[in-house]
Amino acid sequence: MARAIGRVLLFLTVALLLAIVLVPPFLDRVYYRGPESAHFDGARFFNPDGEDTAAPPTGGSRAGFFARFLTGSDGRPPWPDTVPVSPTKPPERVEGERMLVTWIGHATVLVQTAGLNILTDPIWSDTAGPFGFGPRRVAAPGVRFENLPKIDLVLVSHNHYDHMDLTTLKRLWKRDRPLIVTSLGNDAILRSRGITATRAEWGTRMLFRGAELVVTRNHHWGSRWFADRNRALWSSFVVRLPGGNLFFAGDTGLGDGKWPAEAAALGPVRLALIPIGAFRFRPGQMGTASHLGPIDAVKVFEGAQAYRALPIHWGTFRLSFEAYDTPPKLLTEAMRCAGHDPRLFAPIGIGKTIEVPPVSVQPRPARLSPGCLDSPAVRSLK
Repeated sequence: MARAIGRVLLFLTVALLLAIVLVPPFLDRVYYRGPESAHFDGARFFNPDGEDTAAPPTGGSRAGFFARFLTGSDGRPPWPDTVPVSPTKPPERVEGERMLVTWIGHATVLVQTAGLNILTDPIWSDTAGPFGFGPRRVAAPGVRFENLPKIDLVLVSHNHYDHMDLTTLKRLWKRDRPLIVTSLGNDAILRSRGITATRAEWGTRMLFRGAELVVTRNHHWGSRWFADRNRALWSSFVVRLPGGNLFFAGDTGLGDGKWPAEAAALGPVRLALIPIGAFRFRPGQMGTASHLGPIDAVKVFEGAQAYRALPIHWGTFRLSFEAYDTPPKLLTEAMRCAGHDPRLFAPIGIGKTIEVPPVSVQPRPARLSPGCLDSPAVRSLK
């Protein structure tokens, strides 16, 4: 008996030692090889406006952050287990300059215009993580997959599980064979699952069925394992269209705050898709290096000179500390404080479709006034 136990312990010891040696290289991936650039050091990508995304968003230790978040022992406000959703059935096509937009949930948005069906960061899975683990949906997709019209163009901003859902992308590829565009390195991950994607560097332009797609900068990071951090690039996108452009900010923090102007320089932004959630990891926090809070989201709205904007990246998966409805409530307050009509950047329900008019008059420049957000309404938000 003692000998058997000894063998087991020896086996476990050897396995552990082998794991220490073998697992990190196994988990690491080289998704992209290419020349060094202003945001690639020859091995990993980085934010050229300052690399501030590596530290935990609470400022404490990484181990403590994950332990508190996974156990729910950080004093977070409660979230609903489920949120009622009435899925819609979009039309097959929308021709001409008319634009219909349906929020499917999280960063997944269906944009229909000029005869094109465009889908951003599609995820229909119940969880956002590897092997079925990770945050679970509290809201069903706003369009059932079987009711989704044929998709022509898919924009994949980066490789985090809540934005690059391989199960969904495989279903879309098998069904529709859309053009899938993503930034450098992410194509290798998709190709490993039999999905063909076009990889693109920041600044790349490509024509597609009467529209021009431009891959643009934002401020984030990428990883799917423990050791492959920043092996693939992250991005935002502009789709130049006759009635005004579509700007998908992807998943992003504010960074230097100059990158939204790069989208504005490509022409009038008819609609901007801007994240507002997963910004609070401790009480009172208003943003992180990796994610926009509603206040920074208004700055992106202004920097892009957007005519209209739709808030995304909230209300589907619990990724952070804030209460379920804090992001849209704080967004409304921030828009008012900046002197904007809140209806220009207003939340809609999952499964709701809105029509976005063509660009006519750009919103006037405005800024948050000092102290405006120091109000009882804002202080009450958790």
